[in-house]
Amino acid sequence: MDSLIKKTAKMDDIDAMFSDLLGEMDMLTQSLGPEMTSNSKRENHFSIGFTDFNESLNELEDQDLDALMADLGSDSAESEGRQQTAVTNYVQTQQQASSQSSAPPHVQAPISLSKMSSLTCSSTSLPPEPPKPLLPGEAEAKSKADKIKLALEKLKEAKVKKLVVKVMLSDGSSKTLMVDERQTVRDVLENLVEKTHCDSSCVDWSLCETNPELQTEREFEDHEYLVEPLSAWTRDSENKVIFLLKPEKYLIFKEPQIFYLWKKDKRFLSEIKDSQKELLLKENFERPSVIVPDLEGQLYLREDGKKTWKRRYFLLRASGIYYVPKGKTKTSRDLACFIQFDKVNIYTTSDYKQKYKAPTDFCFILKHPQIQKESQYIRFLCCDDEHTLSLWVHSIRVAKYGATMYKNYQAAVRRASTFSSTLHLTSRPAPGPTPTTPSTVQRAAGKANGHVPQVCDDVLEQPPDFIPPPPPVCNFGI
Repeated sequence: MDSLIKKTAKMDDIDAMFSDLLGEMDMLTQSLGPEMTSNSKRENHFSIGFTDFNESLNELEDQDLDALMADLGSDSAESEGRQQTAVTNYVQTQQQASSQSSAPPHVQAPISLSKMSSLTCSSTSLPPEPPKPLLPGEAEAKSKADKIKLALEKLKEAKVKKLVVKVMLSDGSSKTLMVDERQTVRDVLENLVEKTHCDSSCVDWSLCETNPELQTEREFEDHEYLVEPLSAWTRDSENKVIFLLKPEKYLIFKEPQIFYLWKKDKRFLSEIKDSQKELLLKENFERPSVIVPDLEGQLYLREDGKKTWKRRYFLLRASGIYYVPKGKTKTSRDLACFIQFDKVNIYTTSDYKQKYKAPTDFCFILKHPQIQKESQYIRFLCCDDEHTLSLWVHSIRVAKYGATMYKNYQAAVRRASTFSSTLHLTSRPAPGPTPTTPSTVQRAAGKANGHVPQVCDDVLEQPPDFIPPPPPVCNFGI
């Protein structure tokens, strides 16, 4: 009896511990915002920046919609092929099993699903009525509407997740793209550069996400898969994806002395030569492990659940940010961990001086990408000036992404140099006509400007199909 009571008590303790754990998980889920609790219940949304998915498909250009249909068609054919193979294998297995029995049943050859549906339709349906003739404009609209309807059906069955994304441009216009989960940010950037006819020799093109509610902005890294962070947005989100030039995107690789020699005075940093910059990059990025700038200094911290900002001494390490508790020293054993980088991203902010009464407007936050609204799990930090903010933001990116970020920069430089060399070759001027013979373009230009080009009397314009005679053969005494 006593043993039974003890077992019951242990079970109660385990149940209580499990209930406490579930309660903590519920609190964490609620803190991440209502979008986390409803993700499992709502349907997957296929568009970003649109209130309606039909609207987003209508915004796609014709060639993009055709490419989407071709992609979905190939996925469907591949899926049907796998299904047909599975059916065939199953029938063959049954045939082998039945051949070993005394009375093997007759097994009919497998019929594909498409053939079965066509046979059923042909046997049960009435002959279709002849279609009414449509005007040219109506025919194009109906064709696109049919494509969109079919795309909607196939997207719900697609194995690869796809999003229709509205990307805002710096001039206020937008471009609509279809992005799937296999495409990186670099792939999308190259697509946008081609569509907008931007300078492909520039390495600073960036995709950024903005969150109006939190008043934050973040540059996507080139190696990220774009669909993943966008899938964390809620259906009613006002977040935007923006395509623009960010000259500071790879500043840490262009001017490494600013971050690795930050304790030196500005005059010394401005005199650093290119060879010394290359040496800094080799010492810090071309080793088995990347060396993070040994950044440290005073920052303002917004404490949890409070509106006040307190000044603390912070230090950057490869694993995270640490601070010096009151009455302690900067030695490693006295440091306290403020946050680690493995599950958070860094975001710059706008107008936090007014929103959160920050000491300055040079703030940044660290948060999990799933957190889209105010939460107690967001970490707020504020710098004294813009230069200090730049030091911390770029150094944290290096601490988080390490060698991958450096490879992104090297790949961007290679692509830009390849494009520049190609453009140089294709932009060479073609050999023009001789000075004494004005070309047709020159004549047209002269007439358009009100001038008649002067032609020498002894030079006759050759007909368009004129073929020059072969050059004379010269024998040099051979």
